[in-house]
Amino acid sequence: MKLASLREGGRDGTLVVVDRDLSRAVRVPDIAPTLQAALDDWVETAPRLRAVYDGIAGNPEAFPFDPRACAAPLPRAYQWADGSAYVNHVALVRRARGAELPASFWTDPLMYQGGSDRFIGPADPIEAVSEDDGIDFESEVAVITDDVPMGIAADGARGHIKLLTLVNDVSLRGLVPPELAKGFGFFQSKPASAFAPVAVTPGELGSAWDGGKVALPLLSHVNGRLFGRPNAGVDMTFDFPCLIAHAARTRHLGVGSIIGSGTVSNRQDGGPGRPVDQGGVGYSCIAEQRTVETILDGSPRTPFLRFGDRVRIEVLGADGRSIFGAIENEVVCRS
Repeated sequence: MKLASLREGGRDGTLVVVDRDLSRAVRVPDIAPTLQAALDDWVETAPRLRAVYDGIAGNPEAFPFDPRACAAPLPRAYQWADGSAYVNHVALVRRARGAELPASFWTDPLMYQGGSDRFIGPADPIEAVSEDDGIDFESEVAVITDDVPMGIAADGARGHIKLLTLVNDVSLRGLVPPELAKGFGFFQSKPASAFAPVAVTPGELGSAWDGGKVALPLLSHVNGRLFGRPNAGVDMTFDFPCLIAHAARTRHLGVGSIIGSGTVSNRQDGGPGRPVDQGGVGYSCIAEQRTVETILDGSPRTPFLRFGDRVRIEVLGADGRSIFGAIENEVVCRS
């Protein structure tokens, strides 16, 4: 089933059930007012929500679904932890600056804890104060969990994945080096992340979901031009159960925790890769394309995002229909 949060009813929105082709929706106040409330009592609410989903075509209370009216599925969450599951992305970035990739990066996931008090909706603007900060998008897949016990193994973590969605993990590349140099991680360089209109149960992905990875291309467009289409199921060094187990190694994860995949990146025949217009699968962020340009040509050519630029992120199923709906954000100046 597919679930969304309309931008109404308070900070956490109003939960709606959305049909498979993202055309109709139904409010479900008698089941749960918000997605977080539904997750808090998932064993009881999930079957009832599923019944609404299965009967939406004949439901007289169904109304046209407008993704632009949506907040993020969880407009705020108790936990947002973003991994870097595609180690190829990390390797390329380090290679561009002449740094060795530690061997441990292939066995121990990278992860940072991001701000989760306010997420951007699928059609909200990306606000920035200066183009000089190096505004970038990062196209990712994410999962939403129920309560996860501390110390769980990856095999056990698999069953705690309740929903999947897409993320634009906005980054300010110019602020990253000075922050990391302090030795205390990201903060100002990681503003609010944007999420797709809907979150879906794993069954909606069919054979594209193997319990840990989404084997479908993740499409990123910048100003209407296809920027990347790497397959999210390829070159994912750490699948979602591994990422969840890593996050829960020393702490319990509360229901509604969101775990991100990190920037989706394919190795592309073992080399640094090629842009889409050169026959490659492209990239899921501008920084990676700039990195490849630096490796091949000595310096980057592609600029970071500017005010007025638009980013679109989406995954299409085998039938060509959008699974999560599209993230469509415009970069604007926060004066």
